[in-house]
Amino acid sequence: MADITWEAPFCGEGNSCFRLGTDADGNGYISIAGQEDHHLTDSLEALRTLITDIKAGKADHLL
Repeated sequence: MADITWEAPFCGEGNSCFRLGTDADGNGYISIAGQEDHHLTDSLEALRTLITDIKAGKADHLL
């Protein structure tokens, strides 16, 4: 299993907390805080694109 470096959780009031992580092999990870053993994995570039697109408002319709 990869040695994942997890960031501090991102939490909304009354919502689940999400964690983002990376490893030395260039992979990115997303998990619910406390459930890091069950994560989504993709390339670091894919994680970077996801974050950039969310910041650009491309997921605002989900709010």
